[in-house]
Amino acid sequence: MNDTFIPKKERKLPIPCAVLYAVALTALILHILFYRFPAFADRFNLTVGAFFRAVFAHITGLLPFSLAEAVLLCLPVALVLLVVFCVHTLNHDSGTRSMRLICTLLAVLCALYSAFVFLFASAYRGKSLDQKLSLETTEVSAGQLASTARYFLELANAEADQVTFTFGGASVMPYSLDRMIDLLNDAYAKVNESCDFVQKLRAPVKYVALSGPMTYTHISGVYTYYTGEANININFPDYTLPYTAAHEMSHQRGIAPENEANFMAFLVCAASDDAYIRYSGYMNMYEYLLNALYTADRTLYYELWNQTDIRLQCEEISYSEFFSRYSENAVATASNAVNDTYLKVQGQSAGTRSYGMVVDLAVAYAESRNKSEGGT
Repeated sequence: MNDTFIPKKERKLPIPCAVLYAVALTALILHILFYRFPAFADRFNLTVGAFFRAVFAHITGLLPFSLAEAVLLCLPVALVLLVVFCVHTLNHDSGTRSMRLICTLLAVLCALYSAFVFLFASAYRGKSLDQKLSLETTEVSAGQLASTARYFLELANAEADQVTFTFGGASVMPYSLDRMIDLLNDAYAKVNESCDFVQKLRAPVKYVALSGPMTYTHISGVYTYYTGEANININFPDYTLPYTAAHEMSHQRGIAPENEANFMAFLVCAASDDAYIRYSGYMNMYEYLLNALYTADRTLYYELWNQTDIRLQCEEISYSEFFSRYSENAVATASNAVNDTYLKVQGQSAGTRSYGMVVDLAVAYAESRNKSEGGT
């Protein structure tokens, strides 16, 4: 009976909701096509996806703080207010406004899904980085891990003479974080000359204000495609910061899989004109290989460790001492579980272990360089 007194315009589906439903349907079709056709996913990633990522990065780049961090901090309060509003509406309404509320909430979810598809989903479904770089990745032996780790150790040793170290401790970055980002943007411009599959973009990196508390999650950086921001935790030791920033900047430029973002970060650091950034890239890659070697062959691991420059050993020991304060806690366990689930949903079956799979690319790269240089 009451419905006869409700204006017809309130019975209709709101036009914005209808539009968002249609956009979400289009996004779903595109998402399916990404799965079926990697070449189409790559093309979309470098055109439509690149356009939207650049727009978001430039808009949020005008802000002197991380919008993503601000939203995350406000999210708990916003969710509580939303729940209270929804409960009140559902308990004190005859039905029509409640239905409009449900339609609106569904439209918001559709908008979030559509944004993901248009911004970043295609980056997960294109051809793999080893194919784009013409690298031959195979199952890696302990011997290959050792020889590749030694290769990167030599590169790190070569840069160490140009790096300042505290006495018996860690290295010190010789400039500001803003200067570091400028240098990394310059390095990306150099990489763009030979890697046309990397989006051309010059954008800032946001420094997380609550980096100290964030360290308990074991997260050193994160790219938030909804805001277009590459964010880094600046509480970590200096030598990790250029590599971490380069990793998040690679996501910002359309490199989605974690192992590929890790390797692209190395390529960018290696291409830099700055010694400290090169050192950061070599050292972080050496760490991944050394950790993998520790699992594969302890004897080879200790042989290589004993050959490591004392300054680099002090760097590693300093990092271990730093990280021991945050190593085991419930927040890190929960954070790892969430990240692991997200990566698996995106098709990275190894989950968080995919970060370490960069060693396959590193081995293929080192062997390719040795062949091109006439080595064995």
